[in-house]
Amino acid sequence: MTREAITYLLWNDLVGVTRTRGVPTADLPGKREAGLGWACAGQALTAFDSIVDNPWGPMDEARQIPDMASAFDYRGPTGEGWSAVICDSRASVTEDWDCCPRSFYRRALEALRAETGLGFCASFEHEFTLDAPSPVEAGFSFAAARRGNGFLQACCAALRAAGVTPESLEPEYGASQYEIACAPDIGVAAADAVLKAREIIRAVAADHGARVSFTPKPAPGAVGNGAHIHFSLVDATSGGNVTHDPSDALGLSAAASAFCAGILAHLEALVAITAPTPVSYYRLTPHAWSCGFKAIGLQNREAALRVAPSPSPDPARRRKGWNIEYRPSDGCASPYLALGVLVLAGLDGIRRNLPLPPAIDRDPADMTGDERDALGIVPLPQSLDAALDALEADDIAKGWFSPTLFEVYGRLKRWEAAMARESDEASLFARYRNAY
Repeated sequence: MTREAITYLLWNDLVGVTRTRGVPTADLPGKREAGLGWACAGQALTAFDSIVDNPWGPMDEARQIPDMASAFDYRGPTGEGWSAVICDSRASVTEDWDCCPRSFYRRALEALRAETGLGFCASFEHEFTLDAPSPVEAGFSFAAARRGNGFLQACCAALRAAGVTPESLEPEYGASQYEIACAPDIGVAAADAVLKAREIIRAVAADHGARVSFTPKPAPGAVGNGAHIHFSLVDATSGGNVTHDPSDALGLSAAASAFCAGILAHLEALVAITAPTPVSYYRLTPHAWSCGFKAIGLQNREAALRVAPSPSPDPARRRKGWNIEYRPSDGCASPYLALGVLVLAGLDGIRRNLPLPPAIDRDPADMTGDERDALGIVPLPQSLDAALDALEADDIAKGWFSPTLFEVYGRLKRWEAAMARESDEASLFARYRNAY
């Protein structure tokens, strides 16, 4: 039997799940203008095959319109595979939908450029757990790399073919845990690269008879999976990195300092978007190298923001490589929402010329309460409910979202928090491990 090629129209929803509708590839040119319809209520889907109360019910639909610049292909070891293209969700052919995460991020980028002349460059470190037979080799070991070598090689090739550049592929600290860090992209392409990377890594695993999970905690006592976000500010016209100032103690330019100050000012609200599940808060604990406190530091992996200097002695290369790492983020977050709120928080810092708090050079958990108070260092929210409360209490952050987007996101996440309270730990962790 002959087969006909299909192209999958993809979009990443409010709970960070990639949804799709497929069309015959031969018919794709006819879908470029109006795309395909999708019930608006689909944006109220949980990651667990249920739907929360929402403003739409059975009425209204969004148009999933393909952005052909985002098209990519995957081919497995037998040559079989699939083609896909990422969509904008629009209220109509000519009108953005206020509940589209990709449009949310794009509007944040447009505001940053219009007000400051700056662009935003970002990349993600993808940590995940790979199903594997026992016994499991030691963390970071070459033995673990050898066991996963075929899988990692296939990931490397497939990512490159899709236009995503892997910079490192390695075994991580946890049991059967691996990390693939990718090169940065500017603008919307940075979030598109995250969607591509996660789906390609999943596809490669499936072709190797395995599964991967990006859940922030595979089990209560397991090492957590993060999705650390590295970012820098660039000149919107030239694309040159404008994050670095060698005269500053942290090596940050005035704009980058104010941008980071804005992120710290809104951090309690931001984690409701970047660490968006009940199990996320099992990971965000002290002494876990995942960040349990609101702080910034040079090469400090227990600070929410880690300034990551370039190792190059060459001034031009040093300036190009200087970046900041946002650590309280995981693979359950929509990359479009996560990057969008970072941009908007940073822009607020620039607008208000917020001063950057003092940098710390040790683990905040090892400081006394008085020492932390003197530096304005406070713990991050310790549950999803607490993070959602912080988001609702932050009038500036709340204003970044349309009323409908804020309402539906809140209902989705409150539903997850309630579900977690009614679940035993084993089933809760299993549900997220399977969903993500």
